[in-house]
Amino acid sequence: MPDQTSSSVTIVAEPAKIMSVIADFEAYPRWAAAVKEVEVRAVHPDGRADQVHFVLNAGAIKDDYTLSYAWDGDREVRWSLVEAKVVKSLDGSYTLRDKGRGNTEVTYQLAVDVTFPMIGLIKRKAEKVIIDTALKELKKKVEQG
Repeated sequence: MPDQTSSSVTIVAEPAKIMSVIADFEAYPRWAAAVKEVEVRAVHPDGRADQVHFVLNAGAIKDDYTLSYAWDGDREVRWSLVEAKVVKSLDGSYTLRDKGRGNTEVTYQLAVDVTFPMIGLIKRKAEKVIIDTALKELKKKVEQG
């Protein structure tokens, strides 16, 4: 992913528990403030989402878009843009690394490009806000149940 932004957080939970929260897209509007609506449109043979449609309001970035997902067990999930109105590319991933003793390091990487002109520095700042908010909300959701 060129020109990506990333950040990590340690969550007190096993990777499988964290990935199950990540994979439960239909629950996102209840705990992820920027996600207003979600619809799983296609699933992989293992039951995990393949294509998911989102309505997002993340301050600087408001859009409704569809992402395609590729899963690597409870270790990693990657996504890329299928279609959108404002965003012209959106590639990201969550990578989970078991640190032992019930702790998992979660790294979120994101690269976004929009259809309107945006200075690279401002774009990276917007990505950083999205990532940090998502990690904070994921940590809270997983650790508090």
